[in-house]
Amino acid sequence: MPALTSPGIGSGLDVNGIVKQLMALESRPLAALDAKEAKQQTRLTAFGTLKGALSSFQGSVAALANPAKFNGVTAGITDATLASVSATSSAVTGSHSLEVQTLAQAQKLKSANFATTSEVVGSGTLTIQFGTYSGGSFTLNSDKAAQSITIAPGNSSLAGIRDAINQADAGVTASIVNDGSGNRLVIASKDTGLSNALKITAIDNDGNSNDNAGLSQLVYDASTGGTSNLSETVAASNANFIIDGIAISKASNKVTDALEGVTIDLLKANPGTTTTLNLARDTAGIQGAVNSFVKAFNDLNKTIVDLSKYDAATKQASILTGDSTVRSLQTSLRNEISNPLTAAGGGLSLLSDIGISFQTDGTLQLDQTKLTKVLSDPTKDISTLFASVGKTTDSQVSFVSATSDTLNGKYSLNITQMATQGNALGGAAAALSINSGSNDTLDLSIHGVSASISIAAGTYTASSLAAEIQSKINGSSAIASAGLKVSVTESAGVLKIASNQYGAASTVSITGGNGKASLFGTPVETAGLDIAGSINGITATGSGQTLTGQGSSNGLVLKITGGGTGSRGDIDFAHGFAAKLDKVIDRMLDTHLIDSRIDGINSTIKDIGSQRETLSRRLVDVEKRIRTQFSALDSMVASMTQTSNFLQQQLSKLPTIR
Repeated sequence: MPALTSPGIGSGLDVNGIVKQLMALESRPLAALDAKEAKQQTRLTAFGTLKGALSSFQGSVAALANPAKFNGVTAGITDATLASVSATSSAVTGSHSLEVQTLAQAQKLKSANFATTSEVVGSGTLTIQFGTYSGGSFTLNSDKAAQSITIAPGNSSLAGIRDAINQADAGVTASIVNDGSGNRLVIASKDTGLSNALKITAIDNDGNSNDNAGLSQLVYDASTGGTSNLSETVAASNANFIIDGIAISKASNKVTDALEGVTIDLLKANPGTTTTLNLARDTAGIQGAVNSFVKAFNDLNKTIVDLSKYDAATKQASILTGDSTVRSLQTSLRNEISNPLTAAGGGLSLLSDIGISFQTDGTLQLDQTKLTKVLSDPTKDISTLFASVGKTTDSQVSFVSATSDTLNGKYSLNITQMATQGNALGGAAAALSINSGSNDTLDLSIHGVSASISIAAGTYTASSLAAEIQSKINGSSAIASAGLKVSVTESAGVLKIASNQYGAASTVSITGGNGKASLFGTPVETAGLDIAGSINGITATGSGQTLTGQGSSNGLVLKITGGGTGSRGDIDFAHGFAAKLDKVIDRMLDTHLIDSRIDGINSTIKDIGSQRETLSRRLVDVEKRIRTQFSALDSMVASMTQTSNFLQQQLSKLPTIR
């Protein structure tokens, strides 16, 4: 008979329903795999959450590793209209009286009247120098380079010269003021102070650089015998003020070096009236930092508890209950917080010393009263409790940094060689008359950076010549763009150029120029030296003024800014709790303890996927086999039914036996 195309038609059985139920039984392992994968996915999410919480806590801890965070000083002033003040951690707490007598001013010069801003003034080159006028002479400010501004014929109008000066960014500003009778060019020094007065000279394209025509109309030299075609409207002046009865004069209204670590911005003069400047320890900032630490730990602890707790009431476990990695993390963190520091050096060794203690639920609690008491105790240094700190006994030796590998302890310092700066020393006294085209150029190399300078012609003293050369070198674009500086000094007329940097890389070389011989003769050039010495008897690595420890002092970095060779005292170094906890978290994250668990879970999920694929293929075969069997049964039953029906028909035709 032909094959049946619809299961159950031949037999009347619900073959599809029977197969579906049988396959549901066969598919139970597949559902078990789905449940197993869902659990692993939940564990994967849990470890990802834990890793994120650890990273967040590590970031909070890292913010406490800087000692300056705990040594902050706040500054305030009684009369804020006179000055504003700020302080760094190097400031010493206390109060000071302040009287502001005069404010610093920048010099301003004005030109003669011009009918229009488009009127042609002249072309050529303007050279601007900064310095001090005193006793009829002008002394260069050796810290500020001379600036030359080219005035092209196309920019020779009053407005064009204004724009050229401003675009040159030469330490001055230019503007045009119409006073009702004409237009005046006003040139102002950008910086205040007596030492920033202006000397403006010109190379006038009309051939005469000292008359009152062409570009020469803008020259200004108030020294005896100088030419001034500009007139002064505002004199350069220093700020004059009194701190604690001591008269002080500064070039700027922003004063950073009157009180160590304190910046005073003078706002208004009020002679005869004093105000009080208060410097106090920034206890609010410290309390905020400590509170942030406690909160950060408690946030991490909550994450750990939520992922691993067991609810006895509901007898419900969390996804990571009993996990060894979580237990190890909890134990490590609690041990590091509970164990005392060694060689802290600040009078504190336990977090409980400042009021931080564990509660029964594993959280931290801060006793604000105890913290406040510690902060008011000058014998206690809370920075040593959190940060990695080195305390030196020599004031010219400072702790710079350390690594996590640096061991706690006391380190002795011995210096065998002080750091020096590279220099070039003249072989003879310098000629003091500079003649254009004769001895007015020098070619130099500073730390390998080449530059050429031109010295203004004239007759100098040895000190003014030194200032002129320093100004020109530091004003060289090649030197300035490399971030380099030199100082030029003289002794008995012999000039010396010294780099401002220390170490073997510090070099100064006079390579040529028509002024080399007359100014320096045969110069003696000496490269700088790196600091050299040992820490705890082990030779350290020197670079410039910094010395980096090796061996047991590995990673300890010190800066030696002065003093001499020989024993230079001790350094007490210790890692604080921030460094300790940071190391624990690094061990958890960087050694891939959590990552290995995540990798293991991902591997399990991948294996489950493989098992699912295998099982799915087997179930296809099983269903095919069952359907084949039921199709055969269906056909057989259909055949038997057909035979039965035939027999019944035939039997019904037989005569009835009576």
